[in-house]
Amino acid sequence: MGVGAVVTALFSPVRLRPHLRRSRRFGPLALWERARSIKAASTSGVAPNLRAAGGPHARLEVALRIIGNHAMKPDFVGLSRIVVSALLVMMLSPAFAAEPLKVAFVYLGPIGDGGWTYQHDQGRLALEKAMGGKIKTTYVENVPESADAERVLRQLASDGNTLIFACSFGYMEPLLKVAKQFPNVHFEHVNGYKTAANVVTYEPRFEEGFYLLGVLAGKMTKSNVLGFVGSFPIPAVVRDADAYTLGAQSVNPGIRTKVIWADSWYDPGKERQAAEALIGLGSDVLAQNTDSPASIQVAQEKGIYAMSIDSDMTKYGPKAHLTGTTEDWSGYYIQETQKVLDGTWTGNRKTRWGVKEGMVVMAPLNPAIPADVVTLFNARKAAVQDGSLAHFKGPLPANAGAVRVAGGAMLPLAEFMSMNWYVAGVDGSVPK
Repeated sequence: MGVGAVVTALFSPVRLRPHLRRSRRFGPLALWERARSIKAASTSGVAPNLRAAGGPHARLEVALRIIGNHAMKPDFVGLSRIVVSALLVMMLSPAFAAEPLKVAFVYLGPIGDGGWTYQHDQGRLALEKAMGGKIKTTYVENVPESADAERVLRQLASDGNTLIFACSFGYMEPLLKVAKQFPNVHFEHVNGYKTAANVVTYEPRFEEGFYLLGVLAGKMTKSNVLGFVGSFPIPAVVRDADAYTLGAQSVNPGIRTKVIWADSWYDPGKERQAAEALIGLGSDVLAQNTDSPASIQVAQEKGIYAMSIDSDMTKYGPKAHLTGTTEDWSGYYIQETQKVLDGTWTGNRKTRWGVKEGMVVMAPLNPAIPADVVTLFNARKAAVQDGSLAHFKGPLPANAGAVRVAGGAMLPLAEFMSMNWYVAGVDGSVPK
């Protein structure tokens, strides 16, 4: 039923005037209920989220409430139907279209960091382009993993943002606290492991990219010593160091990997120091799980190789940069936002996407890589993509000597997600 039909139904002498004549008997509530029953005839085929989004149902309901509130006034019967009809038309017209869905992003670093935050913001921009006027995004950068995160998340929820993406692991507890206070807001947390009715988690299968980096490193090293600049020794990052080592060992069994922790996601100074220290320990191929291009720059200066994470950092070291494991967040952000618009978003979910889904994307290969190595790399990448290559499959010994996964078995998911040990070939132990 269109706008004109709704107006006619509501204000025709047959349907409306009897209610107005008996308004003292039935009162505003009776008129309101009658109006709602008429409105119900117009609801078929309309997306279920329109009311929440300020759609035509919500505007119609506002109009009907106004009419109901005025039904007891002495002059109501004498009101011009043209004026009241105009109110309904105004409420339902495209000019009063639904307010755009407000979507917010909380970033740990600056959007110009060249890595993690930059790549998330590219996903936000792609979301804006895909959704157009249906959404309005905002972001807050340089939010530390502290009480400041709780303050920012609460403010964004208070400002009417319906969907909030918290783009760092350390936001988990502040987010859960704020989510309890705003049950109608949808929260999404990257790399987390706790969910709720209005909280979901999402992350790339980083280990796929790091395994492929290891394949290249194992073929390109001359010293057989690899370096890994870690951020924090949490399971997600420990897995990356292990996957990097396993990939290298698959083509060069004599590989050793040395790990130095920067204890920061983004600190170019500490990252540079860690890279220099690893080179001093004999590493001639570096990988990183930190956000800045400092390691790439050091490798360029020292004449060794390095590989990036999050975004393509070739421009920071054209000769040094072999490739990188990057993320394309756009597909996920578009999918989740559409779910909110459609009214199909649900909580208590955990999503992990990888090469197959297009979230893990390998950066272009350095032209200096030999053709046979390129062929090998592409074959391994295809195997990762189609699922035929399982890199955490036994026998899988820890560097302490004990076999953690028997031959032919897979590392159990629970242990994989809580991984706090190095595989054989990684020197040292995971800090506690």
